[in-house]
Amino acid sequence: MSTADATLGDLTRRQLHNLCRVVEMDRTDPLRLLGEVLGAARDRPLVQPPLWPSDIADDATPIEFSVQVDGGGERHLRILAETLPAAPGPAANLRAAQDLVTALAERYDLALDRLRAVEDLFSPEEPQGRFSWWFSFIFDSDGRPRFKVYFNPEVHGADHAPKVVQEAFNRLGLDGAHPTVADHALRREADRLTFFALDLDSGPQSRVKLYVSQHDACIDDVERAASAVPGIDRDQVGDFCRTLAPGAERFPGRPLVSSYSFVEGDREKPSNYSIYLPLRDYVPDDSVARERVRRHLRDHRIDPVLLDEVIGALTDRDLAARAGLLAHVSLRLSPDRTGTTIYASAEAYGGTAPEN
Repeated sequence: MSTADATLGDLTRRQLHNLCRVVEMDRTDPLRLLGEVLGAARDRPLVQPPLWPSDIADDATPIEFSVQVDGGGERHLRILAETLPAAPGPAANLRAAQDLVTALAERYDLALDRLRAVEDLFSPEEPQGRFSWWFSFIFDSDGRPRFKVYFNPEVHGADHAPKVVQEAFNRLGLDGAHPTVADHALRREADRLTFFALDLDSGPQSRVKLYVSQHDACIDDVERAASAVPGIDRDQVGDFCRTLAPGAERFPGRPLVSSYSFVEGDREKPSNYSIYLPLRDYVPDDSVARERVRRHLRDHRIDPVLLDEVIGALTDRDLAARAGLLAHVSLRLSPDRTGTTIYASAEAYGGTAPEN
């Protein structure tokens, strides 16, 4: 097949095939799920513009890849995606997402009790905002998937987001969760509720997650956000930011994002905090991004060769040409372990546009 005939499915399938090799796992389920979640966008030629202006990636690619490494060195591959129908639009996209849940639930025996408890809150007839539902597929070393759905707290409008999130927590038995998050990460007008997410599996570690975008934040703001989790070292958050964005005490570009995970037994205090740094806004190009991420990985005793394997799985372009391939990096903190996740763009439609 010529480059001119290549589709979004062709490109992302090849990239995913390569990433499966990097993490040394079976590719059967990942490739099958990739094709399903791409929906109508899968067979669209890349010479045509994106089917829908998805907010998953800067260039509207409705897929993002990431590789997570735990403190012990265990690797997990992840796909974040927005599924699209042939005639996309806010309401049609929501229906396509709901249909995908139905299709996957029976095959993978998904636990949908919590989703059913809150889905009406995130499923209006006329959805607002940039998306309604997104999906995350997380694959273990054998290629077996776990599923997570992301809801848009602003689906009824930004002004309604706090009430929607509070009600969702209440329905899930987490009445004290929203006040905790509000006290630590929603203290400024620039702090904004971004995602409400559910793991679609059962078990004591199945998560309810809330993400907060902290626009124009200082390091002190995200360190305070991290202090909501008992027993973690908030100073690691500052160290993380200073390693990836040296010299930056404030982040005026794409925002830092704080997330909290609540699992069985949690009511008010989360068990986990993660900080997400949108690296592409704080580097001149991906060659600099690569060096900073390698430094972070070494500091956390993770072999930095992994980063080069991930890059090589996705592209052979000149990293110095622009920023955006390494979209963001996250640090996950809990009392007994840490983890790092590297998020990389497929760059199907040209990647992040360079600054003028």
